[in-house]
Amino acid sequence: MFKLLEGSQTLGRGPVFWGCFLAILAGALIYPLFADSYDVGNFSYFLIWIFMALGLCLMWGYGGMLSFGQTLFFGIAGYSYGVLAINMGGGTTTIAALLLSVVVAMIAAGILGYFMIWGGINGIFFGIVTLSATLVLAFFLGQTAGPEWHIGDARLNGFNGMKGMDPLAIGNLYIEGSALYYVMVALIVIVYLALRMLVNSGIGNVIVATRENPQRAEMLGYDVRKYQLLTFVLGSGLAGLSGALYTSWGQFITPSSIGLPAAAMPIVWVAFSGRSDLTATLVGSFLLLFGFQTITVYSQQAALVLMGALLLATVMAAPQGFVLGIGKLVADRLGRRGKRAATDLPAQSKLKTDEA
Repeated sequence: MFKLLEGSQTLGRGPVFWGCFLAILAGALIYPLFADSYDVGNFSYFLIWIFMALGLCLMWGYGGMLSFGQTLFFGIAGYSYGVLAINMGGGTTTIAALLLSVVVAMIAAGILGYFMIWGGINGIFFGIVTLSATLVLAFFLGQTAGPEWHIGDARLNGFNGMKGMDPLAIGNLYIEGSALYYVMVALIVIVYLALRMLVNSGIGNVIVATRENPQRAEMLGYDVRKYQLLTFVLGSGLAGLSGALYTSWGQFITPSSIGLPAAAMPIVWVAFSGRSDLTATLVGSFLLLFGFQTITVYSQQAALVLMGALLLATVMAAPQGFVLGIGKLVADRLGRRGKRAATDLPAQSKLKTDEA
């Protein structure tokens, strides 16, 4: 099982990589001990979006399916969490609401994905259909301001957004502040390691083979449509996890979280980071989210312009992604040093023998 963590489909292996991984994880775990509660809450917010980026990396980078529907399933799960949390009474039931909302998003992804994949929709048309579905949902939710638009006790509230749901809780203990931060860190580690094992497994190899040449994969006896649907559902489920966590974190969600500007953001994160590697996507997305939030404090328009400029620069200068390119460069240099050390050692031993 542990061999799958260092397969050929992911960048980073060996003691140096895992030592850095553990060091970063240790730093993340002790961070709340020295930071104020406001900064801890902001970092929790950044981590919430990482699941959406990892899901798109799985679909686009490994599966070859460019989806603009991440915010579609983000919104489905987010609104589902609100409806369930309000109607189920809050408290410990919020954990069940979280899980059920992700399941709802995955079911929606399964239905949409089935009709697209079995209907032969691929390439740019896959992105067009998912973007259209996203905009339809955002438009629909925007016109639900009237009191007649409710599900049980939960009102949709149109552009004002749904609110009034409880945050995640266990009994009377709300998962907020540092507790929420640690939950985010734990979930990211679990999801990241699970995805590494998935893409390095036999299933992951078929997913990548389908991306490279679906006809050849079919000739080898694989039903590529099933693997594409699995990839789409899992990636969309991770977007749904981000949506449910976002709603529980802020106790609100609005249609603006689903619309066109929001739908474009995951594309920028993953393209800039390097869509064909999970580690690059994890690191790059976090850095972009941190930078975007910092610039937004001064000017939201400037932040959006910067995101567009980064996407253009990525397409023109580094199609594989800036973070992935830097990671490969570092890995190559470390590999060359290792080879030099391995070749110099026998030579030094021989020299000592000759002198003796």
